[in-house]
Amino acid sequence: MTWLVVGLGNPDAKYARNRHNIGFMVVDALARDHGLPEWSEKHGGHVTSGLVTTERGRQRVQLLKPMEFMNLSGFATMRAAQFHKVDVENIFVVHDEIDLAAGLIRLKSAGGHGGHNGLRSITEQLGNKFARLRMGVGRDPHSPPGSKDAASWVLGDFPKVQEDGVSRMISAGCEDIAAVLAVGIVAAMNQHNGRASLFPSLPPVI
Repeated sequence: MTWLVVGLGNPDAKYARNRHNIGFMVVDALARDHGLPEWSEKHGGHVTSGLVTTERGRQRVQLLKPMEFMNLSGFATMRAAQFHKVDVENIFVVHDEIDLAAGLIRLKSAGGHGGHNGLRSITEQLGNKFARLRMGVGRDPHSPPGSKDAASWVLGDFPKVQEDGVSRMISAGCEDIAAVLAVGIVAAMNQHNGRASLFPSLPPVI
């Protein structure tokens, strides 16, 4: 069985350290940690593939970073899934999540898009039964209560004081992906969704 792991982000270099691009950061780290080949261009994104070492052996995986901007992520995901004959239940999407406090990471088996444009695009093309790794970036503490406009927040960079915390999040995200590849999304949720915040001692964003 092959998994398709999709990291969400925006392709231009100016977005590289944005909160919105943490999906790219995680799959980049996963590819690097497991010695996968250099990224190449295919399906409307950057792709690589190979074997990821897990607690239950090595698992073949296709990695994808859609390169048609966040709100079009579903097209590259659909093309890659069709090409590699991956069922929706074996698609695993890594994305930023404003409804989780910064530093929290949670696995999810399926569900709605929650206003996230990348998830919305994938849902429009493939339905909503794909697994997710939700990387908490929190909400702008200076936004009015109940504000729905999060664009400036997620398109902002992580501040330097949070760099160590972001690195811990990325490492933990790679561990969660390996767990899903080994035992499936439900068992991995039971194993990992109790993890505490990885930003426990960092100062707030000012």
